[in-house]
Amino acid sequence: MVAFFVLSIFVSDLTAMLPFGSFEVALAGFATIVIVSLVGLHRQHKSADGRAEAYHALAQELSQVANKSEIVINAIGDGVIATDSNGIIQLINPAAQLIIGWGKQDAIDLDYRSVLRLTDDKGNDLPPDAGPVQQVLHGNPSITRNDLLLATNSGKKINVSLLVSPVGNFGNGAIIVFRDITSEVSENKQRTEFISTASHEMRTPVAAIEGYLGLALNPATAQIDDKARAYLTKAHESAQHLGRLFQDLLDVSKAEDGRLKNDPKVIELVDFVRESVNILTTKAQEKGLSLVFQPDVTENANNSITPVFYVEVDPDHLRETMSNLVENAIKYTKEGTVTVNATGDETRVVVSIADTGIGIAQEDIPHLFQKFYRIDNSDTREIGGTGLGLYLCRRLVESMNGRLWVESEAGKGSTFFVEFGRVSADEVERRENQFGATQA
Repeated sequence: MVAFFVLSIFVSDLTAMLPFGSFEVALAGFATIVIVSLVGLHRQHKSADGRAEAYHALAQELSQVANKSEIVINAIGDGVIATDSNGIIQLINPAAQLIIGWGKQDAIDLDYRSVLRLTDDKGNDLPPDAGPVQQVLHGNPSITRNDLLLATNSGKKINVSLLVSPVGNFGNGAIIVFRDITSEVSENKQRTEFISTASHEMRTPVAAIEGYLGLALNPATAQIDDKARAYLTKAHESAQHLGRLFQDLLDVSKAEDGRLKNDPKVIELVDFVRESVNILTTKAQEKGLSLVFQPDVTENANNSITPVFYVEVDPDHLRETMSNLVENAIKYTKEGTVTVNATGDETRVVVSIADTGIGIAQEDIPHLFQKFYRIDNSDTREIGGTGLGLYLCRRLVESMNGRLWVESEAGKGSTFFVEFGRVSADEVERRENQFGATQA
């Protein structure tokens, strides 16, 4: 697409016998091979008449490519705007004109900010030089945003998905691709509201069922035979599972509409993660798996002291994240070991959860942390799940200014990593002296 646009500019400049402008040079990267190849065919002409004939033939060939580019650009359903290094619009396709209500003749040679008026999702103006287009023009790599509003020529504000990519080297221009996602945002908001309301209403009767089943299983409140106890135990476990599902749905809706609260405290990460691992040890043993907390193994083997890693996180969010990730590792591992480790350096701390399970195909990894995404194969169909756990983990970790990612290969296990910034021991001591104890 960009190459076609480049060639179009080359044709007009070549025909006019004018030197290339800065924007044309910036966009020439992709087209250079084509240009050099075509020019090479004409270098055999040495005379003035030969050079004129060669340039004429070259212009005709480039013109044919330019005509094709026009067809492609006009057929693109997303809006496309190209700017030079100063943010001046050089190209705007019909889809962009339709979305924002600006005609081609009116938009060309204007500053992009006059045509592409972007605000945040609350309608507030973006800080100067902090908009995605300006960042790319200042040398940043490609930027994707799905949380912006765009004011059309008539003043209507629409939700847009925006991709801004640099052209050529630093500061040579930008290609802006965008589309109207207003209906998608509205539908997603309605789904979220329905999920939140339904989960809240259904959680109450499920909690009541779980409570009464618990009373029935308690020897102090009820007397039942072993056969009935087995049935009621399964029913109680199912009610607990349903309760956790509704809680996950509520947490997801809170994360999406900004109601997810974050109450950070300074904690010692190794001790905290050890508690989460110990809680799930029985579940791993019931499946015949070995659940290993690596810092304890290393300390016993080397007779050394485990490093102290302080982080500032929300303890409830981290506990839920660790529980989900370790429980997932157990769930998707048929035999072998789940190993949890905590390492770090002066600035960061990383918790890893490695398993010897079924692994993840490379094509599934980019979608793994999306809402309701589940890998569909013969191994996963036998394992229950909603596709919410990893999505919720990602949202929780990001709310704590952390990072979550995975490394995996199908059939060879997976390793999930959670990274946080490290708080130095001196900083912890300073806070304790100033504000009192900060430990969770």
